[in-house]
Amino acid sequence: MTGNQLALWYLVASVLFILALKGLSSPTSARRGNLFGIIGMLIAVAFTMAIVKNHTLIVLAIVIGGTIGAVVARRVEMTQMPELVAAMHSLVGMAAVLIAIGAVNNPAAFGIHEPMPAGNRLELFIGTFVGAVTFSGSIIAFGKLAGLGKHFRLFSSAPVVFPGQHLVNLVLALAMIGFGIGFFLADDKGWMPFAVMTAIAFLLGVLIIIPIGGADMPVVISMLNSYSGWAAAGIGFSLGNTMLIIAGSLVGSSGAILSYIMCRAMNRSFFSVILGGFGAAEGTTAADAAQKQVKSGSAEDLAFLLANAESVLIVPGYGLAVARAQHAVKEMAQKLIEKGVQVRYAIHPVAGRMPGHMNVLLAEAEVPYDQVFEMEDINNEFGTTDIALILGANDVVNPLALEKGSAIYGMPILEAHKARTVVVNKRSMAAGYAGLDNPLFYMDKTMMVFGDAKKVIEDVVKALD
Repeated sequence: MTGNQLALWYLVASVLFILALKGLSSPTSARRGNLFGIIGMLIAVAFTMAIVKNHTLIVLAIVIGGTIGAVVARRVEMTQMPELVAAMHSLVGMAAVLIAIGAVNNPAAFGIHEPMPAGNRLELFIGTFVGAVTFSGSIIAFGKLAGLGKHFRLFSSAPVVFPGQHLVNLVLALAMIGFGIGFFLADDKGWMPFAVMTAIAFLLGVLIIIPIGGADMPVVISMLNSYSGWAAAGIGFSLGNTMLIIAGSLVGSSGAILSYIMCRAMNRSFFSVILGGFGAAEGTTAADAAQKQVKSGSAEDLAFLLANAESVLIVPGYGLAVARAQHAVKEMAQKLIEKGVQVRYAIHPVAGRMPGHMNVLLAEAEVPYDQVFEMEDINNEFGTTDIALILGANDVVNPLALEKGSAIYGMPILEAHKARTVVVNKRSMAAGYAGLDNPLFYMDKTMMVFGDAKKVIEDVVKALD
């Protein structure tokens, strides 16, 4: 195959990747976007295989990796998708580091002249530290999302901080750059500065993520997605592969844009998330919550209210995901619609633990897309809605975001407190991932229905029959 033919097919794959991103911008076109991405990747892999010499090892690696991926994909539940995504990001980062090590060890194998030119050293420096930060940062994010904090403090969903943390990070970053310059200027292979630079980058990845609290994890996931893309682009430069450069750049830039969107949704600056984070451990209860009184009801009470309403807005949260209640919710909504009730879903951009988490769950249950609305499109409707039904959400409906001095002040929220009646389903009065009590729960118009979301909604469905 000639170079021009390969470039043409890489161009076709690149166009398909762009169409995939375009398709993923809307739930109605997401499946088509995924299909474009799959076809593009098949083309990229197939024509890359056509130009390599040792097919045996590559095919063996694909078979092993594909088998492991298939087994993991079948076992992973939807509630575990955020940590799976973090784990996948870590693999891309480590791949960049390993390729950089191979290039330093044997430049000729990568088509690099010896002594290694300055441009190649710069590519390896950038690719290595981005890949190392992505790997170790993603491991910490995985541990936080998987709830491993009870076994190891660094994985706590609460911010892990210590005095002088920012200063330590700054010193380490400067040291990493210093050793990177040493590698860049080295007359020989430069193993010593390269190894120290890589080790510091691994450490920085840990220190950057541990102070970020659970409430900021959606931003962290999208940020690491961006890092993994840039790491892949770095691999492309090291290998001289334009397809990897293009694909990595698409992932990196789209991840950066998504991070910006997530930060806007939380009224947070990107740097404030990276440099500090906020939050308390998941499952903590606000100190004064025990002294406050709430009105509680049963699933039968909820069914009566819903059946006599004209309009209902459902606000799904992570509690719905944990209970895997999306199918029961869809069945309940269908019964209400048959009774003449208007049912819609209100989605906050950072509900759950990764961007689009709630949209994916509702799509899995085949909830019609025309019933699902984003925050900016539905917020004005709460004031004229009979019932706001909140299922396992907390921080994204917390009115404290409207009060100056609150840790989440300025964060845009779903204005469920404006509905005529508010019903909240939770397992307990535990605080959300931001560690803050929610005044919404104590309002006169609010009824709490405690219990597993799936069990509660199934009982509501029975009561509606």
